Amino acid sequence: VYLQIEAEVQRRKDLIHQSVERRAIISRCYKPKHPEVYTLQDSFLAPEFLKIVAYCTSPGAHLQGLLAYLESFSDKRIYRLPVFTEEFCQTFVEELENFEQSDMPKGRPNTMNNYGVLLSELGMDEALVTPLRERFLRPITALLYPDLGGACLDSHRAFVVKYSLQQDLDLSSHYDNAEVTLNVSLGKDFTEGNLYFGDFNQDPTPVPQYVEVEHVGTRGLLHRGGQIHGALPIGSGERWNLIVWMRSSAVRNRRCPMCNSKPQLVAAQGFGDGFTGTPDGAVPGTVDVCAL
Repeated sequence: VYLQIEAEVQRRKDLIHQSVERRAIISRCYKPKHPEVYTLQDSFLAPEFLKIVAYCTSPGAHLQGLLAYLESFSDKRIYRLPVFTEEFCQTFVEELENFEQSDMPKGRPNTMNNYGVLLSELGMDEALVTPLRERFLRPITALLYPDLGGACLDSHRAFVVKYSLQQDLDLSSHYDNAEVTLNVSLGKDFTEGNLYFGDFNQDPTPVPQYVEVEHVGTRGLLHRGGQIHGALPIGSGERWNLIVWMRSSAVRNRRCPMCNSKPQLVAAQGFGDGFTGTPDGAVPGTVDVCAL
């Protein structure tokens, strides 16, 4: 068993270098179908979403005022809100399908989903996801999740997952490597496949109470990364979801959210897993990730 664990730790360390290699090939060889979606524009965002952000950045904004703009589900701090326009979602999915059908190398979105796209490899992190997190989402999460570093979410991992009858149908119970997660339904046409939420991973109960939440196109769900959740099987069609794991180094530098211990850090490129310790002799631009 020890040898299997050691091999898995090494595999996860190698993922970073493999992702860098894929991104270099994609940047050099892939021709986007819709290059405009790679840079965030206000026109991509739903007018209602812009109103929510305007409230959150106004003087005197507070949690109760924000909740008037959101749909809340039970007491689990799960919220639904409009995020994108239908036009953007359609164009974005077309771009993702174009990439999916190309012969470019592709990495798995995460250890549980087999089909989808890592947006960092596609070159969408810097001009699309980062400004979305910094300019628009952080004012909202600052009010909703102050205890989870909502005001200082300083990195992310963003990917799109795909569900269809011939590929991944569902997703079993898990919690995310994130302080706060945004999950946006991009389409296309599908039935069933609701999300379900159980306990927060820090406060499990003997008999957890589950809440089922329906996906609504163009709308996103905000929830704590540590909220245990999963996706029920879709009944028909095909569904694409944008997932943004948002991370606060101020929180996770004290305790790794996955192993619940003080992080044991190794050098990594890019955002790594959201830790910010600086190793001795580090190459400029590197950050640390938890080896566990």
